[in-house]
Amino acid sequence: MIEKVLIANRGEIAVRIMRSCREMGIKTVAVFSEADRRALHVRYADEAYFIGPAPSNESYLVVDKIMDVAKQTGADAIHPGYGFLSENPGFAKRVEKEGLIFIGPTADAISTMGDKVTARKTMIKAGVPVVPGTEATLESDEQAKKTVKEVGLPVMIKASAGGGGKGMRMVKTEENIIPALRAARSEAKEAFGDDAIYVEKYVTSPHHIEFQVLADTHGNVIHLYERECSVQRRHQKVVEETPSPLLRDDVRQKMGKDAVEAARAVNYRGAGTVEFIVDEDQNYYFLEMNTRLQVEHPITERVVGVDLVKEQINIANGKPLTYRQEDLKQFGHAIECRIYAEDPNNNFMPSPGLIKHITEPMGLGVRTDGYVHEGYEIPLYYDPMISKLIIWGSDRKDAIGRMRRALHEYKITGVRTTIKFLEKIMQCDDFIKGTYNTHFIENNYEFLTSNEDCDETCEDLAVITAFFDYISKVDHMKSDRNVTKLNAWKEFGRRKGVMRL
Repeated sequence: MIEKVLIANRGEIAVRIMRSCREMGIKTVAVFSEADRRALHVRYADEAYFIGPAPSNESYLVVDKIMDVAKQTGADAIHPGYGFLSENPGFAKRVEKEGLIFIGPTADAISTMGDKVTARKTMIKAGVPVVPGTEATLESDEQAKKTVKEVGLPVMIKASAGGGGKGMRMVKTEENIIPALRAARSEAKEAFGDDAIYVEKYVTSPHHIEFQVLADTHGNVIHLYERECSVQRRHQKVVEETPSPLLRDDVRQKMGKDAVEAARAVNYRGAGTVEFIVDEDQNYYFLEMNTRLQVEHPITERVVGVDLVKEQINIANGKPLTYRQEDLKQFGHAIECRIYAEDPNNNFMPSPGLIKHITEPMGLGVRTDGYVHEGYEIPLYYDPMISKLIIWGSDRKDAIGRMRRALHEYKITGVRTTIKFLEKIMQCDDFIKGTYNTHFIENNYEFLTSNEDCDETCEDLAVITAFFDYISKVDHMKSDRNVTKLNAWKEFGRRKGVMRL
């Protein structure tokens, strides 16, 4: 039985895993780089060990360092979280070779689903629908041009080893085939060390919908329903929700069964996500399988009532699933917003820096998975996500209203964030109606990046008014020091345009 887990990760996902471990009475070991000495996951763990300089290729991606800590601490198992080494078959194999438990799928399953061309072939064999396209990687420019013409424009050129939008290009015209091909190859080589690419037919008005699956080592596989992930920017998810406002129930049931078959096809174990692309007529096609825990897993937990990390650990312990498919239902509606240290008004440039103040939202149906605190400096070296705000409501309308309220309460100073941008999404008609697809941000960009609302101005006015009320009650207000302070606040009000004094 697992009694101590090393979490080979950082940030909010490391903290989230540790919380479930603590509830199960399992000790946790954190690893951290120079940049993360003061991070929350270091403080929260039972033990924490330094593994190197800030760059991830000198710390979080160095398998030998992580294995040394695991041996030193007597850890029974390693949880990879997501990102870093989570979908590295060599790491999974090394963990098990050293006699530890890898809390995740087998190295073979990771390899099969990690190569997109191999995954397509496997799904075709399993009877799961796939997007029309190539069944092998493209070897030459001429072969690529011929294949694109056979599939029919528009197409997506994708990296075989890809993920996260890297090595991906859309082609609408013949003259763009070769430039897009070369750009995709170059980006794939840099990101994954593998420039193999393939072609898929581009689905118009696409929705990105994924199904959460769980599989044990006793042959049991279930799905925990879908997540709608179509609010994306540059193929990166921004907002997710469940249930999907698009899917009919008959399509939902059919997709769930195909997700289960996809997992069975690779003898899957643990938690995984089968991703589909869905057109406006609700025809759907296999996209890829993420062989790890997803960033957006909390919304599934909220509507289905299952702790996915605990289930991962129980499966790794060899226990059979305690849920049957017919036991699982969707209750209410959940939405997740990803809070990034980015500046939406400057092309979403990362905004690392010192957190001077943070007030996280609270109240009924509100969950925040984060890792920053006041006085923490967000590093340059990693993904700029600060936290995930997860909201539950009795229905979709209730959830959207609660998310608006929670985002309004969320205050972070010291760095630029995407909070106001997310507020605008919750106010956008296309989102409210549930009629959006993966072009949502592109189609509503002007509205989403406008600064026409007066929230910040109103907050400034409230602060100024409260300050004037305070100083009006101070007997010595006429002292030189307070007159100077009063004049400074008057000037601040004039600059903000919120007072006429």
